[in-house]
Amino acid sequence: MSVAPEVKGWCPGAHRPMMSGDGLVVRLRVPMGRLSPDQIRRVATLARTHGNGMIDLSARANLQLRGVTTDSHAALVDGLREIGLVDADLAAEARRNITVTPFWQDGDDSHRVAQALAHALSSEDAPDLPSKFGFAIDCGARPVLTCTSADIRIERSAAGLICRADGAEVGQSVRVETAAGAALTLARWFLDTGGVTDGRGRMAAHIATRGAPVGSDTAPLPTAPVPEPGMTPQGTLLGFAFGQTTAESFAQLAELGALRLTPWRMVLMEGVTPSAPLPDFITDARDPRRRVQVCTGAPGCRQALSDTRDAARAIAAHLSPDSDDTIHISGCAKGCAHPAPAPVTLTASHDGHFTLIRRGRAGDPPQSAPLTVTQIQDRRL
Repeated sequence: MSVAPEVKGWCPGAHRPMMSGDGLVVRLRVPMGRLSPDQIRRVATLARTHGNGMIDLSARANLQLRGVTTDSHAALVDGLREIGLVDADLAAEARRNITVTPFWQDGDDSHRVAQALAHALSSEDAPDLPSKFGFAIDCGARPVLTCTSADIRIERSAAGLICRADGAEVGQSVRVETAAGAALTLARWFLDTGGVTDGRGRMAAHIATRGAPVGSDTAPLPTAPVPEPGMTPQGTLLGFAFGQTTAESFAQLAELGALRLTPWRMVLMEGVTPSAPLPDFITDARDPRRRVQVCTGAPGCRQALSDTRDAARAIAAHLSPDSDDTIHISGCAKGCAHPAPAPVTLTASHDGHFTLIRRGRAGDPPQSAPLTVTQIQDRRL
């Protein structure tokens, strides 16, 4: 009989790491999602020195350093502070939960709004929001962060910018100068109208039961397709296979220049066309590893019932070339890597075995008996 997974209800940070099966997980909320070449090298060195050298890229465009020990955590924070990647304190870190479109440019609307919002959230009177509550700054020609988890979104409409509550179809018209203030006003509305219970709460769930705030009547522009690995006008997108890389591979990116983190398990190398092969990264949109969404799994996650990453590699190698459906492999019923329904979900039942769920979530009732990876491969997903 499996044990229901524990829902933590909060996310790790640098000041408040989370214990996992391979040690502490330290999450870096990188300002504007941008790392200079020197910061790339220093982060890689810190990941090796104070952790196990594994680096995750989260679905909110944050970096996670794994395998940090309680004894080395303070030294790691000091090292991160030296390169400008740590907030002043835990409260400031928790509030600055902002995802910015990686395609921002210096001085554009996304850049200016994100800077203003970060400053507003650093104020002592900023609203005390749940740990998972976040903001998406997505002011490009068309929204690209629609499928990225966020509670308040600053997006573009046909007439200008809007501030929209996640879960609502329309938002309030704003200007660059007023967007950050409107976002905080909406956050306070969420708190004042009972959006938080026992320290938890998300905007879309609140909207679903209470209804959207009044005064919103402008729809965002249609969502742009999720970018694929390869060249873009702003640089080259490189994918992390299964959302993870090693410190050694990460350090190599410094030779290409500055990078920006994305919520699509990719990094954007600014204005770069790599001249040499990068075997540790995904450069081809047809790479089957792109179809697989996978969590940390055992032993890295204490709640996982099986290894997931080796299973993902084995299954990706046997995926049918005639389909582009997403495969979600989850170490437990929480489904952290892909909370939404997927065409195919494989949820660990015990070591080396997964149940099959079609068009559902990791916690939905299984539609098969536990299967081995070999049996799953034979099904030609």
